[in-house]
Amino acid sequence: MFHIVLHQPEIPQNTGNIGRTCAAVGASLHLIEPLGFSLSEKQLKRAGMDYWARLDVHRYINFGDFCEKHPGAKIWMATTKAKRIYTDVRFGPDDYIMFGKESAGIPEEILVEHEEGCIRIPMLDQIRSLNLSNAVAVVLYEALRQNGFAGLQEHGELHRLHWKE
Repeated sequence: MFHIVLHQPEIPQNTGNIGRTCAAVGASLHLIEPLGFSLSEKQLKRAGMDYWARLDVHRYINFGDFCEKHPGAKIWMATTKAKRIYTDVRFGPDDYIMFGKESAGIPEEILVEHEEGCIRIPMLDQIRSLNLSNAVAVVLYEALRQNGFAGLQEHGELHRLHWKE
């Protein structure tokens, strides 16, 4: 099971969307405080729809608390400042993929301590960053692809009609 870690997320709709994505693939969501919203906010629940109740979510008072509770965890840190691209690394099925807050990303003090785990999504120089929920989806689905989409449904079904055999 993959783990998505949000370091001090600020926008409830992004966290709701990320929660929905995590619920869809069986990933855990880890939230490092302070949060820029309350977990009871309507926007969070609306974006996460009715999937929020199915989500495996954990909260931590700070990054130190997170590290203390997950010693030895393999943590990939998504940042626009990384040297390596997310497709150049090998994700393991129990890895943690961390993303920073919308306005500033993961603090550089944390990044420099985890340089080997820093990854980025390529984009044009003129663009500061992707939307947080989009960035999570891009990297999480690459991690799932590398692991054969283990545990996810093999194919979809039509609602009214049926696929030809």
